Amino acid sequence: MNIVTYVSIAAILLLSVALVVLLRKRFRRPDELDGMEGHDFEFYCADLLKQNGFTDVEVTRGSRDFGVDILAVRDGITYGIQCKAYTGPVGVGAVQEAYAGRDFYDRMVGVVMTNQYFTAPAMEAAGKLRILLWDREELLRMRGE
Repeated sequence: MNIVTYVSIAAILLLSVALVVLLRKRFRRPDELDGMEGHDFEFYCADLLKQNGFTDVEVTRGSRDFGVDILAVRDGITYGIQCKAYTGPVGVGAVQEAYAGRDFYDRMVGVVMTNQYFTAPAMEAAGKLRILLWDREELLRMRGE
């Protein structure tokens, strides 16, 4: 065999390993993220934010939170964060809630934080309304995984 063959085989093996790692990471379902009720998930997210350099982290009251579950600050930027512990994709309604809550609490940045992923309409709305979307991958990254 020549060098081109060895390089090709090595590249295929490397891509195969990378694909397996990516798929495992994407479809892993830690009980810690998926077994929580809404309010427990809010406190869990608040702890994650604190561990990742956010300060003045405050979980808002459960009812009439005006679309924001957590208020936080990082590097002088104020955040209003809507938390969604779902079993399926998060839709546009959560983005609208974060948008309204961001303005109600006079925050610079609005965020929807979830243990799942977002629908295409939610991603489109977030782009237009300038709302950040932090999905399962972002939570895992914040946890150090």
